[in-house]
Amino acid sequence: MNIITQRCLTVILLLFATVGFSQEKYTLSGTISDMSSSETLIGATVYIVETQTAISTNEYGFFSISLPEGTYTIEISYVSFSTITETVNLNQNIRKNYELSSSSQELSEIVISDNQPKANIKKPEMSVNKLSVQEIKKMPVVMGEVDVLKSILTLPGVTNAGEGSSGFNVRGGAADQNLILLDEATIFNSSHLFGFFSVFNSDAIKDLKLYKGGIPARYGGRLSSVLDIYQKEGNKNEFHMNGGIGAISSRLLAEGPLVKGKGSFLIGGRASYAHLFLKLSDNDNSAYFYDLNTKLSYQLNENNNLYLSGYFGRDLFDISNSFNNVYGNTVLNLRWNHLFNEKLFSNASLIYSDYYYGLELGFVGFTWESGIKNYNFKYDFKNYISDKFKLNYGVNAVYYDFNPGTIKPIDETSTVNPDQLDRKYAFEPAAYIEAEHELTDNITVSYGLRYSMFYRMGQQEVALYANDQPVVFNDELKIYEKGEITGTEYYSSGKTIADFSNLEPRAGVSFKLDDNQSIKASYNRMAQYLHLISNTASPTPLDIWTPSGKYIKPQLLDQVALGYFRNFKNNEYSLEAETFYKKVKNRIDYIDGADLIANNNIEQVILNGKARSYGLELLFRKNTGKLTGWVSYTLSRSEQQTPGRTPDETGINNGGWYLSGYDKLHNLSVTGSYEYNNKWSFGAIFALQSGKPVTYPNGQYVYGDLVIPSYGLRNENRVPAYHHLDVSATYTPKPDKKKGWQGEWVFSIYNLYNRMNAASINFRQNEDTGANEAVRLSIFGIIPSVTYNFKF
Repeated sequence: MNIITQRCLTVILLLFATVGFSQEKYTLSGTISDMSSSETLIGATVYIVETQTAISTNEYGFFSISLPEGTYTIEISYVSFSTITETVNLNQNIRKNYELSSSSQELSEIVISDNQPKANIKKPEMSVNKLSVQEIKKMPVVMGEVDVLKSILTLPGVTNAGEGSSGFNVRGGAADQNLILLDEATIFNSSHLFGFFSVFNSDAIKDLKLYKGGIPARYGGRLSSVLDIYQKEGNKNEFHMNGGIGAISSRLLAEGPLVKGKGSFLIGGRASYAHLFLKLSDNDNSAYFYDLNTKLSYQLNENNNLYLSGYFGRDLFDISNSFNNVYGNTVLNLRWNHLFNEKLFSNASLIYSDYYYGLELGFVGFTWESGIKNYNFKYDFKNYISDKFKLNYGVNAVYYDFNPGTIKPIDETSTVNPDQLDRKYAFEPAAYIEAEHELTDNITVSYGLRYSMFYRMGQQEVALYANDQPVVFNDELKIYEKGEITGTEYYSSGKTIADFSNLEPRAGVSFKLDDNQSIKASYNRMAQYLHLISNTASPTPLDIWTPSGKYIKPQLLDQVALGYFRNFKNNEYSLEAETFYKKVKNRIDYIDGADLIANNNIEQVILNGKARSYGLELLFRKNTGKLTGWVSYTLSRSEQQTPGRTPDETGINNGGWYLSGYDKLHNLSVTGSYEYNNKWSFGAIFALQSGKPVTYPNGQYVYGDLVIPSYGLRNENRVPAYHHLDVSATYTPKPDKKKGWQGEWVFSIYNLYNRMNAASINFRQNEDTGANEAVRLSIFGIIPSVTYNFKF
């Protein structure tokens, strides 16, 4: 090698070393929390001014960003908190925790308020609504209590399941297609008092996020949506209590440090007592609920945190002591957060969830119990590889224990024999990986893949049917009937009855037109292995969860969405417009006359079909000023099709498409809050929805002494349109008081103009005139209330 070659190689090596040195990157990481309580903040924004890069904290308040060596201006912001700025000289890895103060308190830092929307425009996340507790508490209050479910019902694409019904529907999906998580634990029924209250105590809630589409790969097991809710950790610095005393219910929550600055506890309870007033009026009917929220947190060291959280709730409803209904959730979650380094964060969870449903029918002399339990292990990792590339991956495994029904006689005089329907067991493991990748300054993509498996396990006797058909078609009567059981096959514990596996790809893209507007698109495939068998026409619906198996296939969804997002006047106004289309395979429906109670072979009344829904969603917000709020509107269609399995079978509705029970063609919601002064604020919510589809009789015939109605096509009729107006006024006597006892009065009226919305329409023959008549069943009319809220 000559001297010239050696010198050239030396120069090249020096150039590479110089480039490598100039491109050296360091990581800024840490947590963001509330200054007053040390409560970590989910979704707080870290904005780098020089690079115009924004990132958000994860579910535990942690953030991490890698940048080339240099000096940067960092802006930290969160809704209802004052934004702070800081100059950081990044010449090494820096771990720093930030504390934000409520915007109502005075700060010495510079306040910046116009950068947070840039992260929302740029992120590929769409079909997602986020609400912090601070935002929810600014919403109009009904019955004197902030309600999480009432807040999401004001969003586009979300409707209530009906007056007197539990749950909610998202983009034309069924209530059982919503995955509802409280601190990662599954909640199987989200409502108290037939949907009038939610099971979530707003005093104990820190943050919530509703995914309607573009669902990340880390979530699975449901088709329509994910409602992800996290409880507060508790105040690590001081002991505090808050609560409310109302005409219908009251609540109390206590929080404080276990070890100051390191550990905290939270315990909160609620209970309703309106049934006590019913007793005073010689009314033997009653309905009430109670629940309990708990959480413990402890910081072992800078890199390890432990959390133990739980929830217990019960609803009780009885009619003259002849009918008693009890149902509720119990969940428990032990979590361990571990920080491997400034770029790799992990969370391991052990979760227990139990949903119980019980009936006592005194007039027939027996009790009925059913439920579902699951045991879940999750291990999730978040890898902040660079400021433009983030990776999430993990595994989880769920074991299910289903109790379809336990029947017991009330006493020895009962003629009912005890019976235990076959318990069912299943195992659902899954693994996922997902990435968020900033390709250019204007294009950001997210993509991921989930691989889910499902094993229907013994120990159980499985019925066998002629031609392997649990449902047969009677060609003479043109009706479906239960298939003939030709024998049984026993599967012992650990044996697999049926197994399924599915690849579930997810993808999203955001194209930023400028700092204030973007176009986004998403696609996701989801698999759901659980099915809710429910008589939704009843005010107290029978809830029986059953797994996929030999005769019931898992539901599969494909959904695409396209949206336009824009901020106006420095985020004073914002507009979100989305259109979506989704289709579902293996959506079950029931044969006419299906019996759901005490049916040990539920597959005998089920037909497999498909579903589809599509629509347009609009959301216009006013974000600042004395008057704030939003208008949301959804135009959508939700349909099902259950064709015949052979050319001779009619299927349902002659094999054509028919409206699902969740179809709401029009859905309008107007939400407004007005701060008159620092003592008085007012709020209102107006809701208008198309009536839900139902099947009315179209004639009748006489058989002996019986008048028997005949019915037309399924769901070709509707109940009357659903609408009501709720108003509230909040009075704070001493608004400037920040310590000691602080109180406020909330005056509210639910259903101001006393609209008697139809929970159902029943048809009967008038005993006096003999004429046929339709009778509307309404659950709630106008309900005024007053509540006193306090904290100290």
